[in-house]
Amino acid sequence: MGVSFEDLEVGARKEIGAHTFTHEEIVEFATRYDPQPFHVDEIAAHASPYCGLIASGWHTCSVLMSIFVHKMLEGSTSMGSPGVDEIRWVKPVRPGDTIHLFISVLDKRVLASRPDRGIASMLWEGVNQAGETAVSVRSKVIFGLRGEQPDASGAPA
Repeated sequence: MGVSFEDLEVGARKEIGAHTFTHEEIVEFATRYDPQPFHVDEIAAHASPYCGLIASGWHTCSVLMSIFVHKMLEGSTSMGSPGVDEIRWVKPVRPGDTIHLFISVLDKRVLASRPDRGIASMLWEGVNQAGETAVSVRSKVIFGLRGEQPDASGAPA
């Protein structure tokens, strides 16, 4: 079994994976989902305040989500998230940048109304190869307690 609520340690910060962004994937994602000139057009990007092509912030978040799912949530007791509290795009992500995902557990508590699960507040930090934070995300994730997994109706099994 993967991560469950009990495995989350408040104050812990852990690198769980990394991804290197390519020119091609930046343009491909942006062409489909965020076609602003500084994401899709090299010439326009050089004339922009960014002085070059940059990844969409949504692309960066999507990549981090993929890492989070594959490296932490697969096989876990995750029950999803009630939402994201904050996203900050701090530094542009450029072709060739490698973004390392660090996850910190800020706090956690068992839900009074559903004692078979708990909620954890997490900070995601996407840090580039120079050690600079490119993106930060504050979110909450609901995890089941070990041995207390609910059945399909939501009641403990």
